Amino acid sequence: MAKSRSPLIQTLIWRLEALGFDLFTLLARAAPMEAWSAGFGALFKLLGPLTSAHRTARRSLMLALPDLPQAEVKTILAAQWENFGRYIGEFAITDRLTPASGRVDISDAWRLREVAKAGRPVVLISGHLSNFEIMAVAIVEAGIPCQVTYRAANNPYVDERIRSGRFRYGVRLFAPKGAEGARDLLTALKEGRSIAMLNDQRYDMGVDAPFFGRAVMTNPAAARLALRFGTIIQPMSIQRVGGVRFRVIAHEPIEVADTGDKTLDIEAGVAAVNAFIEARVRERPGEWWWLHKRWPREDYAELSARGL
Repeated sequence: MAKSRSPLIQTLIWRLEALGFDLFTLLARAAPMEAWSAGFGALFKLLGPLTSAHRTARRSLMLALPDLPQAEVKTILAAQWENFGRYIGEFAITDRLTPASGRVDISDAWRLREVAKAGRPVVLISGHLSNFEIMAVAIVEAGIPCQVTYRAANNPYVDERIRSGRFRYGVRLFAPKGAEGARDLLTALKEGRSIAMLNDQRYDMGVDAPFFGRAVMTNPAAARLALRFGTIIQPMSIQRVGGVRFRVIAHEPIEVADTGDKTLDIEAGVAAVNAFIEARVRERPGEWWWLHKRWPREDYAELSARGL
């Protein structure tokens, strides 16, 4: 059994990682934005295919679109790595990617303004599309009081810096994933604040729902909370429209019907969320994170056993 690190050594490692993060942030904020983003895109496009994550991404694409010609598979995966690299490079400068800067356009922004004006909490959802950090930028721009879910970094010093970075572009309330975060979301909705989450990853304790023609386990939180509080799910998507420029789209709301059968109503809501995400991925497959093992483990194991 491997020995665990002493608290002193672990703290030292965390401090060094935080120092590296500070250096990355300093360089990102000093560099020309377009060149910095493009450089990271090119780097990940070159190195990404050499990693085990590339195999996962390729298998995910095969599970979703099994009839896709190999040339198109390569094109989509290359675009995915470039977009992923750009996202990494842009992380430290998200506060500069706003409508006021001219780098973000919000389509159908009236839907978000109506949410803010009504003062009624809603459940905002999106997926790992393009630079998904821009979702929060659009929510803040619309003036919607909102609790944003996020996965806390393992390193508490880096996590503090990530939260501070998001604070710069207006995100004030965070709900970490897990039981504590779930309580925060309930509290937010009870107090009249909206909540925002990404709803496109596998959730093994979730609800079985179709996604690209296969059943996948999906987090039912968005549908469950919308049903419980009698509100809508407001879907959003983010598109990269060239370099470090983006379009945010506030789509038609998803209504979770209340028929009295809670289980079926939640399943229908989850299916609607998956249908929304699938439609966005089909529109721009090179901007979604195929890196996630979205489908059942058995599906990936089967492809592995076949040498694919």
